[in-house]
Amino acid sequence: MPQREAIVAVLRRADRVLAIRRGPTVSRPGYWQPLSGKIEPGETQEQALVREVHEEVGLTVSPGAKVWESETDDGHFRLHWWTADANSGEVVPDPVEVAEARWVTPQEFLALTPVFEGDREFFERILPTL
Repeated sequence: MPQREAIVAVLRRADRVLAIRRGPTVSRPGYWQPLSGKIEPGETQEQALVREVHEEVGLTVSPGAKVWESETDDGHFRLHWWTADANSGEVVPDPVEVAEARWVTPQEFLALTPVFEGDREFFERILPTL
């Protein structure tokens, strides 16, 4: 199976980032992670970021910068990590995809369980350099 492309949205508000817990109907329910989603055919990474954020938590954001690339642990997706500022607006989770959403510090994210190893690497190694 060819590798698919997906975005990861590192949404920032002051010194916090948005963490979501995956909903019961998606693969690997219950995992905490930054918001993410597939890039649709013909869509740019920036367009995918804006669309996924709006669909999953109802926020309107502007893409910041691409800051990292990684692969999912099963190798099915190449992940393009982008920052975006979410300075205003209320988080309204889509209950199908998002069981819970929290604004957390990077240290608080690392204390959540379960999290994907790639997300842990981002919060430990990449985010502190941004």
